[in-house]
Amino acid sequence: MKHIPRKRFGQNFLTDNNVLSEIISAIDPQPDDNMVEIGPGLAAMTRLLLDELKQLHVVELDRDLVARLQKTFDPSRLHIHSADALKFDFGSIPLIGSGKLRVVGNLPYNISSPLLFHLAEIAPLVQDQHFMLQKEVVERMVAAPGSKAFGRLSVMLQWRYNMQLMFIVPPTAFDPPPRVESAIVRMIPIAQPLACDQKKLEDVVLKAFTQRRKVIRNCLSGMFTENELIDAGVDPQARPETVSMELFVELANRLK
Repeated sequence: MKHIPRKRFGQNFLTDNNVLSEIISAIDPQPDDNMVEIGPGLAAMTRLLLDELKQLHVVELDRDLVARLQKTFDPSRLHIHSADALKFDFGSIPLIGSGKLRVVGNLPYNISSPLLFHLAEIAPLVQDQHFMLQKEVVERMVAAPGSKAFGRLSVMLQWRYNMQLMFIVPPTAFDPPPRVESAIVRMIPIAQPLACDQKKLEDVVLKAFTQRRKVIRNCLSGMFTENELIDAGVDPQARPETVSMELFVELANRLK
């Protein structure tokens, strides 16, 4: 029975075999990897991953798709977690040997940012992440200071990960085709991120980029005086998008 993609779950199923092969090549799954796929959908990538892996964990919210997966795959090899990825405890997945978790998936665009922040909480447990996302989101993730795309997502994720835009995926590779281009991003957790209280960094970054057209002195008024910004190495007249991740960390560490 044909599955009708559900808009409320942001379902766009990848169907292009050439793109699928390119993604698998980028991931390079090894038999003993501790891999989890978010949103396996109709299992196009799941099948290819299982060709290389001894076992695979998947997290799927759509109960109809969960039932389809249960009927299709050997439960000793495909471990299905019927859950919302935004609430799922990825740290609860039992690991084989001494390896870390490898996370992959075609992420629903409507929850991509909160899901990335949720996964950042378990970054120390993760070897790498490979995701299909809206191209605009990936461009924001990897943007350098001074770019219009540089913002809250850039700072918070670059503090925890080394990231690379791997390649672009056209809308025609999906059913139904989305209205935007997609991209594959590779995220490798930084073993020792710059020392910082995450909540303070979030507070500073959120306030800085709420009114990004203003100079940072005005954006962060009430948090820092002009002299305190200068002492931290930040030009009070700079726009938020020109301030580096390292300087935002410095500010967070000086926040009273």
